[in-house]
Amino acid sequence: MARGIGERTAVIAVTSGKGGVGKSTVSLNVALALAEGGAAVGLLDADFYGPDIPLMVNLKRSAPLSRWMLGRSAERGPLALEPVERYGIQIMSVGFLIAESQAMTLPAPLLQGALRQLVGDVEWGDPDYLVVDLPPGTGDLQQEVLGVARVAGAVIVVGPQDVAHLDGRKVLDLLRGRGVRVLGGVENMRTLTCPHCGNAVEVFPAADEARSIWAEGVRRLGSIPLAPPIALAGDRGVPVLVADPRGEHAEAFRGVAAAIVDALGEG
Repeated sequence: MARGIGERTAVIAVTSGKGGVGKSTVSLNVALALAEGGAAVGLLDADFYGPDIPLMVNLKRSAPLSRWMLGRSAERGPLALEPVERYGIQIMSVGFLIAESQAMTLPAPLLQGALRQLVGDVEWGDPDYLVVDLPPGTGDLQQEVLGVARVAGAVIVVGPQDVAHLDGRKVLDLLRGRGVRVLGGVENMRTLTCPHCGNAVEVFPAADEARSIWAEGVRRLGSIPLAPPIALAGDRGVPVLVADPRGEHAEAFRGVAAAIVDALGEG
């Protein structure tokens, strides 16, 4: 199997301006929704400082990897790793290399080298899509991915709050400055359905429309509710598309995935 990303693979970078908006949840469930349609899909968890995908698919490492081992690999050669197949998608994460509670303390230059290997040296197998779950923000690692991967388009995940949109606009500025096509945005945790009356409740104050990413011309790809079953499914290592494939929450992620495919097709 050839290493790296094939020419036909559409790389979808999933980004956010701040943590805590559910970017990894969106990345994982969108990847699963794409695979449901018959596509070959890879998922790269590129959040070196908080790799959450292994927990969400119940693939965790208990023994810590030494700082020297990962640092030496990043400097001198590839890790010679293959992605792990889970729920029909190929997954690679730095969380497969370090223990669940182990902090990533390598300096940025070594992390950038390791990231280049996860993009270029892993035997991805030429999938139709590679979803890349980026760290939040606009730092070195985010820019490294944009430099080493042929990103077909980016998706910005925000919460409904003003601060999430404010930070999302900073990511938007980075993407547009680097000439990366922005496919659209996903608003996560938009509303909560009251278990007693069934009405939609806005738990977080909505952002001023004029200060939102939508005001900057970002397409709305979909909205995901604030729903305990989504969080519980991820914590148990069985994503909601697998745990409750016929439920409304799974349908919400399928809608986002379909909107992403439509946006890619317009390019």
